[in-house]
Amino acid sequence: HIVSAMFGLIFFFLSLTCCFTRSPVIPWPPKEAYITQAVDHFSFHVTNLTYEMRYLYDDQWYEPGGPIFFYCGNEGSIESFWNNTGYMFYLASTMKALVVFAEHVRYYGKSLPFPQSFIQPCIQYLSVDQALADFVYLIDHLKHKYGYKNTPVIAFGGSYGGMLAAYMRVKYPHMVAGAIASSAPVKWVAGSGNFHKFFESVTNDYKMVKPQCVDKFKEAYTKMEQMFHKDPKIVKHLPLQTPCAKLGLTSLSEQLRLCKPMETTADFMWMLKWSRNAFVMMAMMDYPSKTSFMADLPAYPVNVSCEKALAASDPIDALRDAIAVMYNSSEKLQCFDYKTDYVECADITGCGLGDSSLAWDFQSCTEMNLYDPSNATSEDMFPSLPLTKEDLTNYCKSRWGVTPAFRQLANYYGPDIWKYSSNIFFANGDLDPWMPGGVLESLSPTVIAMTIHGGAHHLDLRMPDPNDPPSAREVRQAELTNILSWINQARF
Repeated sequence: HIVSAMFGLIFFFLSLTCCFTRSPVIPWPPKEAYITQAVDHFSFHVTNLTYEMRYLYDDQWYEPGGPIFFYCGNEGSIESFWNNTGYMFYLASTMKALVVFAEHVRYYGKSLPFPQSFIQPCIQYLSVDQALADFVYLIDHLKHKYGYKNTPVIAFGGSYGGMLAAYMRVKYPHMVAGAIASSAPVKWVAGSGNFHKFFESVTNDYKMVKPQCVDKFKEAYTKMEQMFHKDPKIVKHLPLQTPCAKLGLTSLSEQLRLCKPMETTADFMWMLKWSRNAFVMMAMMDYPSKTSFMADLPAYPVNVSCEKALAASDPIDALRDAIAVMYNSSEKLQCFDYKTDYVECADITGCGLGDSSLAWDFQSCTEMNLYDPSNATSEDMFPSLPLTKEDLTNYCKSRWGVTPAFRQLANYYGPDIWKYSSNIFFANGDLDPWMPGGVLESLSPTVIAMTIHGGAHHLDLRMPDPNDPPSAREVRQAELTNILSWINQARF
């Protein structure tokens, strides 16, 4: 009887969503609330330090007996993820769920433990395990305060948030019935394997559009190096601050339309990372419709930037026009402020801007493994920008006074822990450069992995769109089937 009831409910919701052709509007503004949390969940202090953690919620569709859909917040203000995770609202409207978006409940957005949170020793309480404990206390608070004591909770998350959703199911299976972990690079970030071909993955996105784009960008980087060095045969005998090098940098700055000319080796290296970051972001957000998530981009920005590059005859002009799709989408800027657009940090893909970038830099210096070099293989179109564990360690010691714990996440959460888990759905898009770092094959009947062919970074969590590839619809349908199964397991 339990089995028949479960499959009857699944059939009912599948039928309902098949008929539900019009997506709901993401509620705005969201309802905002706070909960008092311990600054340190794992120590007993004489003074019990606390802070106010923020979360957003929407209960317009909730009915008694409905589930709680709980988004595990990422490395930034939670509003951005609220606005770009429409699939949760799509499901909630049909499944009568309460929707909760928990801000990464320390050091991001408005959830700040101290007046000066981004200095030592105040920032030491920023960690994966502290964040997970915050989520647990929030879920417990919701269940008791609002009478949701026996309500199943489904954790959702994309990218780092997807990692946290999966970790929640592993560490606190009694609190969440299942987890949708989208574009969660749990293997790479935990340090599995000695070398991750991240920038090769970015290159492949462009190669799939047109190999000529990759050739053009390689040619551009080679030409820029030549302009910088002026004469490779004598560069080791000349200081890089020679008039020849200065001439090369001045000319290159003008051609790239930089607001402030490059003058030093450090400036040149910064510019290379700035340009590389544009390609990374466009590959990650290569969505079939325009987006304002992390940047204002057109539909399929990889294709658009490739077309602009091929329209230019000079390779450096081609590269400049391509990255302008990322940094000048409005086409109103007269020049690029490369040191404002991109801030170097312990994450090779950048840490973003503002206070959140400081928090993510610290996390990248403690638990995350995000230090891969570029131009490490022949399939990588980017300039040679080496980065080793030693380089990262020196940076982190200087910046934060910490030594990275390269094996910590691997020891706590993998890479083999997933096969001993249950009720986790890993979704990855084959346009997403993070995909090779995720769980790509199903490990059991309840730890499932599916690929979105033609999908970018956590496309499945975005609001369903008519332009989505068919594979996205298939993955979402599989996610729904598993969510319903998890809910029924929790109830029966």
